[in-house]
Amino acid sequence: MERLTLLGLPLDPVDMEGALERIGRFLEEGGAHQVVTLNPEIAVRAQEDEALRRAVLEAELVTPDGVGILWAAQRLCGAKLKERVTGIDLTLALLGRFPGLRVYLLGGRPGVAEKAAKEVARLGGEVVGFHHGYFREEGPVLEDIQKKSPDLLLVGMGERQEVFIHRNKAHLGAQVAMGVGGTLDVLAGEAKRPPLWAQRLGLEWLLRVGLDPKRWRRAPRLFRFAYMVLREKG
Repeated sequence: MERLTLLGLPLDPVDMEGALERIGRFLEEGGAHQVVTLNPEIAVRAQEDEALRRAVLEAELVTPDGVGILWAAQRLCGAKLKERVTGIDLTLALLGRFPGLRVYLLGGRPGVAEKAAKEVARLGGEVVGFHHGYFREEGPVLEDIQKKSPDLLLVGMGERQEVFIHRNKAHLGAQVAMGVGGTLDVLAGEAKRPPLWAQRLGLEWLLRVGLDPKRWRRAPRLFRFAYMVLREKG
């Protein structure tokens, strides 16, 4: 299927298998590729953050991350997408599909990426490097990533991750770079995913917001996303 346009942003109407096939081609052809897992929060932020909007517009793959994106795609584009393709699920699927994938992990508090690296290795990936996300100077971090030249760079740096990848994509030396949010915390055992029933219903975000006061400030963006979709549809 051709790329969709959602609130002025691109969306590739892929399911998990389609995303894996596309990334497999990226790995074969070489070069630098950015993967964005688009959720409602990113879509809202991109309306006002030009750097983020440019990162999404120029990403080589934009997957539907979030039940809200599936709803918006059907309402605005008439496209009934099969499933969400989230950062954590895509990460796990890539490690299963491509044994020996050379992986670099960037993000989280000091110690988190190191713990996550052990889990990535257990799942069959070859960890070539890791670094926490609390650095002041990008230079040494970029130099280390470029030196390690990973197949897959996982960046868990919250709201900074997509713009960081886009700004440095040509100099990272990574074939595929993907923003993965809290995935490193999950892999490190520092955070747990919501129950399976919540994942299947696409309610992970609701449970996270409800259980973590730090996320309450993000809730208005979800309501704004719904308003924007309804307003655009008229």
